[in-house]
Amino acid sequence: MEELKTTVKIPDTGQLRSIYSVQFDELQEWLIDQGEPKFRATQIFEWLYQKRVNDFEQMSNLSKDLREKLSKSFVLTTLKIVTKQMSSDGTVKFLFELHDGYSIETVVMRHDYGNSVCVTTQVGCRLGCTFCASTLGGLKRNLEAGEIVAQVLESQRAMDEVNERVSSVVVMGIGEPFDNYDELVPFLKTVNHDKGLNIGARHITVSTSGVVPKIYKFADEKMQINFAISLHAPTTEIRSKLMPVNRAWPLPKLMESIRYYIEKTGRRVTFEYGLFGGVNDQEEHAEQLADLIKDLKCHVNLIPVNYVLERDYVRTPRDQIFAFEAVLKKRKINVTIRREQGHDIDAACGQLRAKERKEETR
Repeated sequence: MEELKTTVKIPDTGQLRSIYSVQFDELQEWLIDQGEPKFRATQIFEWLYQKRVNDFEQMSNLSKDLREKLSKSFVLTTLKIVTKQMSSDGTVKFLFELHDGYSIETVVMRHDYGNSVCVTTQVGCRLGCTFCASTLGGLKRNLEAGEIVAQVLESQRAMDEVNERVSSVVVMGIGEPFDNYDELVPFLKTVNHDKGLNIGARHITVSTSGVVPKIYKFADEKMQINFAISLHAPTTEIRSKLMPVNRAWPLPKLMESIRYYIEKTGRRVTFEYGLFGGVNDQEEHAEQLADLIKDLKCHVNLIPVNYVLERDYVRTPRDQIFAFEAVLKKRKINVTIRREQGHDIDAACGQLRAKERKEETR
């Protein structure tokens, strides 16, 4: 697993760079190089993120010459909807096709406090977590930052139809975000930028399975973004069985990096803990988890796992979930049980892609 320390690059397909990958200050520099005033960057961002046009020609307050320069230098990333599933609870799951024929998933979740979009960062995943459909077929390629941004834009266009707004973003879809770090950070900055999608940092959450070197790097970025760890086990032994990434960066190393993150940023960490029947869901496991994190500024999010056809894990009984939660509360650990959404559709991460695009996930 040591090769995980080297980020997989985006293959050179000969396609122009996505305009959505270009950050605001970078666009200003490009405009100056083209002999254009840098205030045009504000106009371009307004067309991209407020008016959400899908053609440079629609940017009517720009000169014809500038529109031509844009079209020769960049592409407006479009995502083709292959499948759109709608749950009775309002959850919407998209299967999008990319320009090279690969597919990704994006989910819109409705909450009392607003609409949240869960985005994908890779086509597939190479981490091999034994409970996840995203790893079926391995990793095909990384997404460009603009392809991640486009998922939020397409979700917002769907929300436009019902006069609603995307109010938060979670980076928890297919793939390991920190395995695509160099594209992840520009994405985060664009969705957060006040001239971009203008989603507040406190309304953006990034989750990692535990790519330790990138946790240190992310801490040094000092971004005020919510940070989550897919933990799923209280011991190294159990975690290694569930998550091969633990063999590269064992639990003690992971915990060291989390302590560094908390010390560096002063921010709370969320531990995502999926409950798998008979594997990690006993009261003794709750006690072990409490011992592991008792001195940290943190929160535990217990997740009743969705059944995945290609995986062997079963759901923890409801009363056992509450018993697990009770142990943590008794130990003064902040804990909640995640509200299930999209249970009547292919809700598990990677599940829709596995069903609709079998050739990608073999």
